[in-house]
Amino acid sequence: MRFSALRDDELRTYISHGCHSLVDINRRGAATMEGSLGIQITAAGPDFLCGEMPVDQRTVQPFGLLHGGASISLAESLGSYASYALIADEEDARVAGIEVSGSHVKAVRSGFVTGVCRPVNLGRTVHVWRIMIRDQQGQLNCAANLTVKISRRKPRPVEA
Repeated sequence: MRFSALRDDELRTYISHGCHSLVDINRRGAATMEGSLGIQITAAGPDFLCGEMPVDQRTVQPFGLLHGGASISLAESLGSYASYALIADEEDARVAGIEVSGSHVKAVRSGFVTGVCRPVNLGRTVHVWRIMIRDQQGQLNCAANLTVKISRRKPRPVEA
């Protein structure tokens, strides 16, 4: 299903055409919070990025339910990677999440959750993402939004 808010020309230059493979992305995240939480990027398409996270001792709160902060970490990871894929060919560009929010609508006790990240708006300096996180039965666990700031280093002046 195509994301209707994007024009065809935007879709052609979107995530699946990024310069990094899923193996590279997951390798890069192995020694970070993504690795600690077991987050894996599992699929990329012309209008989405998908990842999963286990519901286990690393990601549950003391009552045995998936911790809301873990869900938000999955959401921010997916949106940040998606933004990075869009600007990865720009050597001076960087991404940083500047706002994230989520509504936790259903408890999850075990298994995996899967997040699907889709764009809401892709501007030159700000990307907005919608991330839907579901349990293994397809039930919605968390609906999250992420705003990512795109910054570009200014070139240093050449001294004469």
